[in-house]
Amino acid sequence: MTGFTPTGKLHLGHFVGNLENLLKLKSEYDEFLLLADTHAITTLSKDPKVIRQHALGNILDMLSVGLSEDEVTYYIESEIPEIYELASLFSMYVSHNRALRNPTIKDEIKMKGLGDQFSLGFINYPMYQAADIMCVKGELVPVGKDQEAHLEQAREITEVLNKLAGREIFPLIRTMIGRVGKLVGTDGNPKMSKSLGNTIYLSATEKEVEEKVMNMYTDPTRIHATDPGHVEGNPVFEYLDAFGKEGDRGKISEYKYAYTKGQVGDVEVKKYLVQILNNFMEPIRERRKEYDNEERLLAIAQKGTQRARGETQKTLQEVKEVLGLVY
Repeated sequence: MTGFTPTGKLHLGHFVGNLENLLKLKSEYDEFLLLADTHAITTLSKDPKVIRQHALGNILDMLSVGLSEDEVTYYIESEIPEIYELASLFSMYVSHNRALRNPTIKDEIKMKGLGDQFSLGFINYPMYQAADIMCVKGELVPVGKDQEAHLEQAREITEVLNKLAGREIFPLIRTMIGRVGKLVGTDGNPKMSKSLGNTIYLSATEKEVEEKVMNMYTDPTRIHATDPGHVEGNPVFEYLDAFGKEGDRGKISEYKYAYTKGQVGDVEVKKYLVQILNNFMEPIRERRKEYDNEERLLAIAQKGTQRARGETQKTLQEVKEVLGLVY
């Protein structure tokens, strides 16, 4: 099980962070993919009506990378009220100080410059995330590295509930970090973020990919193409490593060597990256044409949500019985 907060389009960071793992695991696991639309309000509180559009767009992005509706279950958070009841019950076992100690929450507050002007829902996000996962008894959760702290809090909640029950009613949540734990932004920022505009979207056209790459941050210490450059920490080479196929490895190694010796310019390496990325994204663009229909996307979301709600209702009943809340 994994999920996304639909505040915008999915990007390459989402692919290497968890979509790639979902593709590898879809034949081995029963996969649930959540659109956490309620939580998106914490980011889009002034324009919440766009969240529905983003949620359907995210489903389209995931279908486009190859996660078909026959292989995975897509579900919408706001259409399953039992999730909120679970989150409320879980919050009774998390102290206020513990919620504020979450390092990902603290990083988000700092990055977004929220100061002390954040909502209660923002702080409660880990409880919602725990409910999103535990409602379908998620066991393996592919995520980007920045979500590890949230999952640790969810694990604590599973341990409390299992102890109260005297048996394992929830599996211990295991985290699966992507092959590339965190893909840097095109501007060199350690975090690729929709809000920072330093992303390459999975829906990007060939021209959009080219524009993003040709404006990509490289090595600020390198003034001329003949100057020795740094490969380590250089976004262009990080993207080449992340998206180059096995057959590209030799060429990438050649470019790395030439770059460190001042034998190749940024423009040539960037043009090669444009080619690599567009080759990677071509099948995604083709599948996107097949699924780009709102009626079809809604039908996929409704079918998956109905299934996930049935699972959630059973989970909620079990939790209420453990807590003695059945009359």
